[in-house]
Amino acid sequence: MSESKVQPLRVINSVAPIRICDLGGWTDTWFAGHGRIFNIGVYPYVEVQIEIFPRDALPERVILYAENYGERYAIQPDARSFGRHPLLEAAIQYMHVPDDMALQISIYSEAPAGCSTGTSAAVSVALIGALDCLTPGRRTPHEIAHIAHLVEVQLLKQQSGIQDQLCSAYGGINYIDMYTYPHATVSPILIANPTWWELERRLALIFLGKSHSSSQVHEKVIRELEDAGPDCARLEALRRTAPMARDALYAGDFAALGQAMVINTEAQANLHPDLVSADARQIIEIARRAGALGWKVNGAGGEGGSITLLCGDLSSDKRTLIAEIEAANPLFRSLPILLSRFGLRIWEHTNGHVPDPRA
Repeated sequence: MSESKVQPLRVINSVAPIRICDLGGWTDTWFAGHGRIFNIGVYPYVEVQIEIFPRDALPERVILYAENYGERYAIQPDARSFGRHPLLEAAIQYMHVPDDMALQISIYSEAPAGCSTGTSAAVSVALIGALDCLTPGRRTPHEIAHIAHLVEVQLLKQQSGIQDQLCSAYGGINYIDMYTYPHATVSPILIANPTWWELERRLALIFLGKSHSSSQVHEKVIRELEDAGPDCARLEALRRTAPMARDALYAGDFAALGQAMVINTEAQANLHPDLVSADARQIIEIARRAGALGWKVNGAGGEGGSITLLCGDLSSDKRTLIAEIEAANPLFRSLPILLSRFGLRIWEHTNGHVPDPRA
């Protein structure tokens, strides 16, 4: 909610889904060179809201409200360095706030920080998409995903694959062919409603209760893969799981989809055993005993984060499994999810009214 008593001229809204079940992850990177990735966009989504004022209506040009952290502070959109939330501030800097505007930007996500579900990428996509509405011309979702990735790797000098940004931009279920880093084609996997509903019913997202940490393990894996080259057997083992998942879903074969998830998780462990943590192994063992069809450690793996489970035929068995997992460790928590029909969505309103797009 705005701190100012001045009414905004316009309010821009945007939302973007997070990502789970990323088969072929690690192959969407610069050191892989080329890759194949299957992933699923889900809600809860990230929310961004931008209140737009005349420049002289507010004492500061840009106020950023990171709602999850309870932090509201002024930033300089043309600053050469970044403060409390570098990713947000770098995105705002890149998008060049018009000189005649003052902004109050609110950002919120129901997904826990460090959940390994591409939340930071979803934040970037939603924020950049909303900021894109401040000037004439509109970028495509694919272009916005590209900018979100560029902000991480060029402005912030971070390691980042491309799949999370693309999943947030497109939503739904995707097969991504990265033919040469960072360029990729995205093929939405379109399935009949009963298959969609059944997949949604079977999936469970388990948060391990600790924020994901990239740590020294990831740096070690990256160094080894860089030395091994893009066509090394360990990367190729990961690439193969994406078309397996795609084909299984088109066939409505959930056992085959689960098997692809299992193969991918073991291929992650083959990069380094610590990428599938002891907590993740504990959940996997509980799921295996309960008859789950598959499991995928989300993201790159490592300590903390989350795991996606593909459950069996009966919903009551899924609920029993979740209860057993949550009882095994007070930190483990099931996060409710729904498959996203849409990716990035952007709209605006003025004084409670949505403009007629035909006008």
